[in-house]
This record gives sequence, C-alpha cells and structure tokens, in this order.
Amino acid sequence: MGLEDSHLYKDSLHALKQAADIINLDPNIFERLRYPKRAIQVAVPIRLDDGTIQTFQGFRVQHNMSLGPGKGGIRFHPSLGLSETAALAMLMTFKCALVGLPLGGAKGGVQCDPNDLSRQELQALTRRYCLEIAPFIGPDIDIPAPDIGTDAQTMAWFMDTYSQINGHAIPGVVTGKPLVLGGSMGRTSSTGKGVAMCVQFASKKIDLNLCESRVAIHGFGKVAVPAALDLKALGAKIVAIGDITGGYFNPEGIDLDSAISHVKKHRFLKGLANVETISNEDLLELDVDVLIPAAIDGVINAKNANRVKAKIIAEAANGPLTNDATEIVSRNGAFIIPDILCNAGGVIVSYFEWVQGLQHFFWRLDEVNKKLSDILRVSFEQVYENSQKYHINMKQAGVISALQRLEGTCRLRGLFPG
Repeated sequence: MGLEDSHLYKDSLHALKQAADIINLDPNIFERLRYPKRAIQVAVPIRLDDGTIQTFQGFRVQHNMSLGPGKGGIRFHPSLGLSETAALAMLMTFKCALVGLPLGGAKGGVQCDPNDLSRQELQALTRRYCLEIAPFIGPDIDIPAPDIGTDAQTMAWFMDTYSQINGHAIPGVVTGKPLVLGGSMGRTSSTGKGVAMCVQFASKKIDLNLCESRVAIHGFGKVAVPAALDLKALGAKIVAIGDITGGYFNPEGIDLDSAISHVKKHRFLKGLANVETISNEDLLELDVDVLIPAAIDGVINAKNANRVKAKIIAEAANGPLTNDATEIVSRNGAFIIPDILCNAGGVIVSYFEWVQGLQHFFWRLDEVNKKLSDILRVSFEQVYENSQKYHINMKQAGVISALQRLEGTCRLRGLFPG
C-alpha cells in the first residue's frame, strides 16, 4: 500500500492544498508538508496462546517535527495501514500547531483486531511493536499515546519495554499512562471533555441553548462517554448513541449510567434496555441539534451528507466528514467543529502529562481541566476568527490556523542542509 492510497490521506492533502491556496502559503513550505518526514513499517511477530507464531504489520509515521518532538497515538485496528497512519500523523501536525503545543505530528499502530487477542497476546504484541520502533522514539524524539484499541495498560507495557531496553525507567516515552507510573489526572477523559467544551463554545456562536438541545453520538467509547456525561451535566439530552452493533435511540433521553454499566458487562450496546434499535446510518441522520461522530473516519460523505440535519457537527473522531461532506453540510448551514480542534483535548493533556513528568511535579484535576479549557477556548476563537475573515467553514479555518503557525516556524528554522 502506498502513502496516498487511503481516502483519509487524499482528503488531508486536499485540505492542506485548499488552505494553502486561501492564505497564499509559501510553496516551499507546502512542499515540505505534503509528505511525512519518516514512515516506518515493521513486522511484529508474536507467539499466540496456542503456540503458533503470527506476524502482524506495525507502523510509525512522523509527519513534521518543526515545532518539537513527535506526538501521536498508537492504534490497534484491523483496517490500519501505512496510508491511513500517514494521514493521521499529518492531522496531528495540524492539531498540535493549532492549539499551540511545542510538538510535531506522529501516529502509529498495529494492524490487528484487539478483541480477538488475549491479554497475554496483547502484551506480547505491544512489547514486540515497541522493540521494533524503539530506535525512532523517545521522550525528546517521538512520544506515543493511547488511541483506538489501546489504553493506559498498553502504555504501561510500552513504557516498561522501552525502559528495559535502556536499562532504567523512562516514563516520559509515552503519555496516557496509569497515574502510579506518572500519568496525569484527567488524561483518560480529556478528549471527550474537550469535545463537550468545544460544543459549548459553538452553541454560543449560533445561539443554541444546550439545556434544550438534543444530541446524537456515533460511538460509545473512551471519547464518546466522557463527552456524553459532560453534555448531560450541562443540560443536554442524549437521545442516541451507537457502536459497531448499531444505533440506539430514545427521544426522551438515554440513561447513560445504564448504558455504561451495560457495556462494562457485555462489551457492546446490543441488548440495551429502553431504547429503539436503529442503524448507525439512521443515527447520523436524526433530527438533532448536535451530532458527534466519535467512532471512525468517513462516516459522513457525499452519499449521506444532504440528509444530516444537525445544527452543530462536532468531529470527535479523526476525519469523520469527507471533503465532499464538509462542503455539503456547510452549504446546508451546519456549524462544523473540526477534528483537529474538537478532539485536541487528548493531546493537550498528554502534553500536560509530559511536562509534569519532566518536572516531577503533578497538578490537581481542577488545574488540568482549567488549563485545558483555556487552551481550547483561545484556539476555538482563533479558528472562528479565521472562518469569518476568509468567509470559509470552520474545518478550512482550522487548517489555516495551523498553517499560520507552521509557516512561521519553518521559515525561522530554515532547511538543513541549506
């Protein structure tokens, strides 16, 4: 598979070119941002519980590190490939630049279905993957974090493996670790909490009263659940949620505590009581005020975009709207909160974790959440101002806001060798 094979990579390149044209970006800087700095593909062989050996494909892509060390999650997913990983790394470059972090964009992972692997097999996979990419990562080089299919336990295994290779504990090699290993308060819920904050900011721009709003969330994982809980606390009614088993709808509002308990017990939402089962496609087209696609990319596209009715679309996932869909829903009047802003809470608090670890001084949860809100509020206003200045949608404005910082940094650092 080549770098430009996935639709997400093509969409990311298109968004880059579109934003570059609007602000007349230096063509030399555009050329540097088109391709990743480094793309690594590795074999990850492990011994399965039955004694056989299976080899998985692993990836780590570092897109641009002009602003600082690479930063980006590790994804365990059956559809992961080099092209998709490269696209996600590019989005991380834009995300870190947009919210003002001294970090570059990276992404990685292994092509696998973690649901099919035992705990021991997942540990072996994580450790072998770390071993294979170890020469290219480090606290001052590239700092992984959790993503789809990985969690704090994955980061603990990864951190331990890297530390064993180097002969001493190096907790700063990853973020999203358990608290006892140097993790940060608030990291687990930070992405979803950031989504809810951005929905608050957007609702004020369009005079939407969140206390009277109806929200549909495509997904019910580690991003969707904290977002749903925070929005409910603000008075919103969560009328639909979904996962790979389908969509689940209740016009009077879903009992989130029951849904969370059900998933803990049964892993999936299937069988949840007091809801109507609908398709995920129908969920995306519900007549709601806020739609939060929080699962996978490309779920809103040219085929269904005209049927999306939400006033606010908060891109909690990476690239849930294709370029065609972005144009259609914007033309139809929807307010888009772009993914590189909407789901930036995770990388912001990962940055906090990295800083706290370097200082060996850790912050209270209220401090973490206050700093997160401050950064997102400033970044949101910057994107909104660019959308008004250039008369464009928020998704285009988000990339422009990122490019404005990247252009200045690249100019100042120059090109080596010259």
